[in-house]
This record gives sequence, C-alpha cells and structure tokens, in this order.
Amino acid sequence: MSEEILINITPMETRVALVENGVLQEVHIERTLRRGIVGNIYKGKVVRVLPGMQAAFVDIGLERAAFIHASEISDREGAAVETISALVHEGKALVVQVTKDPIGTKGARLTTHLSIPSRYLVYMPRTPHVGISLKIEDEVERDRLKQVVAGCVEQEGIDEAGGFILRTAAEGARAEDILVDILYVRRLWLQITQQMGAAPAPSVIYEDLPLALRTLRDLANPRLEKVRIDSRETFQKVEQFVQELMPGVEELLEHYPGERPIFDLYSVEDEIQKAMERKVMLKSGGHLVIDQTEAMTTIDVNTGAFVGHRNLEETIFKTNLEAATSIARQLRLRNLGGIIIIDFIDMEDEEHQRQVQRTLEKQLERDHSKTNIIGITELGLIQMTRKRTRESLEQVLCEPCPCCQGRGIQKTPETICYEIFREILREARAYQAGAYMVLGSQSVIDRLLDEESGNVADLELFIERPIKFQVETMYTQEQYDVVLM
Repeated sequence: MSEEILINITPMETRVALVENGVLQEVHIERTLRRGIVGNIYKGKVVRVLPGMQAAFVDIGLERAAFIHASEISDREGAAVETISALVHEGKALVVQVTKDPIGTKGARLTTHLSIPSRYLVYMPRTPHVGISLKIEDEVERDRLKQVVAGCVEQEGIDEAGGFILRTAAEGARAEDILVDILYVRRLWLQITQQMGAAPAPSVIYEDLPLALRTLRDLANPRLEKVRIDSRETFQKVEQFVQELMPGVEELLEHYPGERPIFDLYSVEDEIQKAMERKVMLKSGGHLVIDQTEAMTTIDVNTGAFVGHRNLEETIFKTNLEAATSIARQLRLRNLGGIIIIDFIDMEDEEHQRQVQRTLEKQLERDHSKTNIIGITELGLIQMTRKRTRESLEQVLCEPCPCCQGRGIQKTPETICYEIFREILREARAYQAGAYMVLGSQSVIDRLLDEESGNVADLELFIERPIKFQVETMYTQEQYDVVLM
C-alpha cells in the first residue's frame, strides 16, 4: 500500500490530503485566522472551581475559559483522585496543555500532564515511564525499543524525572534516530521550563507546529512515497524541518509547480464536497446515511438498489461488508469523533455478523486516531468511539443553515399559511385595522392566492376586513409578517 501527502498552501489556509493507493483518506484544514491549539502549552489562571463536577475553568487567554478535570491535575488514578478543591483554588496559576480544541459551545479541554511529540516518540517530562504504542505488537521489537531508550538516556546522562512513549513510527527505527528525537524534545522542554517562571498568566508558552510540519511529523511512515507541496516557501521550511528532525524523508519531498491545482490531481476537491453530504453511495448500489448530532454520530446502512444474485442474506452480507470498509474511510475523511453508532442491515447468520465486525476492526487499524469498538447492542447496533481532538470537517467548513437553524428540515408552505391565519385572527381581536397586509416568501404567497384562496375569503368575511399579499424575495419559506394598514 502506497501513500502520498498533498499540501496545498494559500495565505488564508493550509490544506493537507492523505491519499492511499490513489484514494483520498484524510483531509486536514487549518485557517490562518483560526489555528487549532491542540498540543499548545499555556500558563493559565484558575477562574472558577466546580466541586460538584470535580473540575475547574481556566483562563488561558481564549474567548471561552477552558475546562480541566481533577484527574488531569492529580497524579493519582481511579477512585483515589484528589478532590479539585485540594488541588486548585481561584486565582492559582497553572501550566496546562490543550488536549481538545474548543468545539461548538464547549471550551478547550486541558491537562497538566504535559507531553511533547516528535517523530518517533512522545516525551512526558512529569511522568517517569517508558511505554510502547499498542500498534507495535512484536514483543522482540518492543523489548528492543525499551533498551534503545534506556541506552540513549544513559548515554546522554539524563537524570531528571521524565518518560517516553514510543510511537508506531518507531518500529524498526535505528538507535541513533531515536537519540536525535530524545535530544530534540529535551531541548524543547528546556526552553519551555525557562519560560514557565517568567511568563504572565494567561499566556502561551509553547505552540505546536503548523499543520504542514505537524502532518509530516505525525503521518510519515515507511509506506509514504511522495510529499507534494505547491508552495516554494513552505517547501523550503519543510525541507529544513525534515533535515533537522526526519533524515530520510527529504528525498520524498517534491515542490509541485503545476498549472493544475494540486487537489485536482486525485479529485480531492470533489471528495471534500461529497464528505459534506449525508448520503454516501456504495459501489454495490447500497448507501450510508451519516448524521452528526451534538451527542453522537449515527451511521445507517441501506441496501438501496442492490438485490444480489442468490438470496437476501447474501445481498445483506455483501452490502454490510462494503459498508464496513466505507465507514472506516468516512470516519477518517470527515474526522468524526466521540460516540459513533452504526446500524448495519440486520443479519441472521452470526458468522456474517462476526465477519462484518472483523472487517470494520481491520479497516480501523489504519486510523491515526484511537478507535474502540465496544460491541453490538441488544438492538444489533455497533457502538464505538473515536478520539476527538479537533473539529470535524463539517464543523470546520460549515455552519448551521440560517433557514432551518440546523434542523435539516423546514415547515411546509401549507403549515406557514395556517400560522398566518392564526396570526391574523390574533391581530383582529387585539387591534382595530382597516386592512391586513401579509408579507411572505414566493411559495407561501402563491399558496395563499391559489390552494388557500377559499380559506382567505372565509377569513376576510369573518374579520370583516380585506387581506392583501406581498412577496418578499429575501424572506425564507418560514419568514412572514402581518402588517396592520
């Protein structure tokens, strides 16, 4: 399996596309005026302690105060976590790191368990522990990596408390490359500690890398064949970054000067448009319906036009298998996180159920975000979680519709007509007027003058006043006004 990274730079935003075997898998977008803050370290000030929630709000200089739970401050675990009141008080300065961007109406999520990522490892200056990514399953390799880290720490005489987590990219890495990473994160930590004391609260102490560099640090792996960048300036920055921290990757870099936009190479723009839609068509003729809500994301699988060749069970099984592969890709492409409920088409055969779940699990192994399939509910729904740290693609690119306020539906012209009749009756009882003027959208006024004309005539007789109509082209279907004349 081959991978390519396409990086599109404009003054307003940076966009990164991860393409596997010619198919778009992930899109990351960072606006210049609204950069993500996950990974940033701040010196903040506690503004409110919430004993009932075992949490506190911290001012880190953003529009909304950020949120931290007692377990993210205390070094104890489980039920032994110290109470929030014992850990912090209003006005206390706190050095914190952002673990989740502000999403919707919620402020950023914080932790005091700081970590600094590099290509092969994550340095945790306050946690004396060496861990290995669970995706590295070979026990011999896991032992080798632990010994490599221990050797590097001893060689450099690093005696301060602190620990490391070896990332998936460290599998097969040379000892000297891991040492380069250790020295890099140690230098960074030294700069951060020097700023901690002098910095006022609230202020930013350390900012994570911009999207183009962060993507290379986090997504580079042995399968990566090419990194194409359409900006000469960014290409030079990436080249310098790679020479310092990621030797071996620089030969994969390529400046793309082509006339044709870089995202048109693999129809990335079309795929981004499709990722905004509720419905995802499957090759078999079936489809997915994806709905993002405040609490969770639901995915419904339908057979659609696919009728199969032999029997219904085979049709359902094939559609579900294809859907499992498509769902794993859509979760990455749309960057959906939190609770996810999948309603596959009901299958009688238990072996079919297991195969569909196994297919989903296998496809999710390639996901860079942590996923966890919890199992099948009594209603036959698969429930899973996917770690959410940044806004989904829809949240970055879209806003709720001003016509329906995000409901996705609107009242029919018939419903609006009946609301107008009730409003006219209310007005007639409350005020004396010579006539009434109804201002409304084209579709509503058309209905009032056509299908509802009999009801309008009856109403005029009842209130003994004439009713006039005027189309307002700027009104949405649900907007109307009743004016006294």
